[in-house]
Amino acid sequence: MHELILSNIAKHISLDESEVAFFISLLKVKRVSKKDTVLQNGQVCKEINFVKSGMLRAYYADEMGKESTIMFAISDWWITDMYCFANELPAMVNIVAMEDSVVFSLSKQDMEKLLTTIPKFERYFRLLMQNAYIREQLRIIQNLSQSAEERYQYFRAKYPQVAKQVTQKQIASYLGITPEFLSKLRRKQNVKLES
Repeated sequence: MHELILSNIAKHISLDESEVAFFISLLKVKRVSKKDTVLQNGQVCKEINFVKSGMLRAYYADEMGKESTIMFAISDWWITDMYCFANELPAMVNIVAMEDSVVFSLSKQDMEKLLTTIPKFERYFRLLMQNAYIREQLRIIQNLSQSAEERYQYFRAKYPQVAKQVTQKQIASYLGITPEFLSKLRRKQNVKLES
């Protein structure tokens, strides 16, 4: 049951059997149905989640109800409201299941236990945060320097599985464009492919 998360960890650090057993003992398994909320805006963010199967989406909803997708998380990815998790603050985002999903949750308290008991996990989580920071910085630079069409092409190439599974509206909210504009981009690309 834990092969995927252990494989993810093994990319960065090596664990012995007792370390694996301790780590697994801290995880809570959650089965989440499609459209169920994993984290609600305003709820204190106390957990970080690893997606074993399925897909989650983190989004910000403004006072008018307009949703802006922050990220998608598919199998083998971690997701949380990182700022609020690190500081144990009320969440700024909502995290919902896009499909029936299974996640492993690690509480802030148990993460602290883990880092104290097995210090090499500091390296693992540092690398995760470093990679997430790089990904977000590149996304900001792309939003500033690339056209919507280029961002859409990049999204489809980089995340083909996500692009197939989410709605056009959700892709548009991730790219910071309207669904109508995304429809125009898609029609334009289809015309190019047919030529």
